[in-house]
Amino acid sequence: MTVFEIQRGNSPVILAFPHTGTDVPAEVWDRLNDNGRLLADTDWHIHDLYAGLLQDATTVRAIFHRYVIDANRYPYGNSLYPGQNTTGLIPKTDFDGNSIWKQGAEPTHTDIAARLDAFHSPYHAALSAEIERVKAIHGLAVLYDCHSIRSHIPFLFEGTLPDFNIGSNSGASCALEFERVTAEVAGYAAGYTSIVNGRFTGGWTTRHYGKPAEGIHAIQMELAQSTHLAAEAVPFAYDPEKAEKLRPHLKAILERLETVAYELKAMGNER
Repeated sequence: MTVFEIQRGNSPVILAFPHTGTDVPAEVWDRLNDNGRLLADTDWHIHDLYAGLLQDATTVRAIFHRYVIDANRYPYGNSLYPGQNTTGLIPKTDFDGNSIWKQGAEPTHTDIAARLDAFHSPYHAALSAEIERVKAIHGLAVLYDCHSIRSHIPFLFEGTLPDFNIGSNSGASCALEFERVTAEVAGYAAGYTSIVNGRFTGGWTTRHYGKPAEGIHAIQMELAQSTHLAAEAVPFAYDPEKAEKLRPHLKAILERLETVAYELKAMGNER
């Protein structure tokens, strides 16, 4: 099966989509229980939501589902949020804490090693190559990691999640300018709520690649699915009316990130 797809551009901005894929190999599918086969924790339709928003941006998208292996988790299994409920490299449960595997069919250490080689590593090799290619053009690269999640998940967080959840690894993964312009656009978006480094501060992608001193800036955007889905439940249908209201704000964020990148490039990437 195809592991990833790439659309190359020459903008300094790269969009990554580690969780929109829904492909599951037959041998993995056979081991999922009925709950797991809902694939409920997909970042539904996010690649469609962002399509065409930034001309000449590069996109790198994982085709496989996160239940095969999660492309936004540490490859050596460390928890993203120690002490808090979360899901791992190969999830044992869904976001509600319910099992996704048939009894006795849970992934083994051998499965983890095989799927790292077959899925996780190739996706990140492709993403790394695009980051280096873009950096060679501009002297810097901006990685914008695209995500979505249901706005109500008591197993993971209390209450209702804000609409825009911006993560910069608590300011460590990008120059302040990139965090600031993202927060400004989200903050001024009428009818939407936003937060910076709240419940979601950035996954492994943001933490691993974000090295501002080396000219690689990474920021994660976790959108509440209520902003673009008809309902946060099966069949997780895309709502065109909601999406068209949201897309101008996402476009403005990407354009501002690109502008800051060009400004830093003109200054010699001194941040």
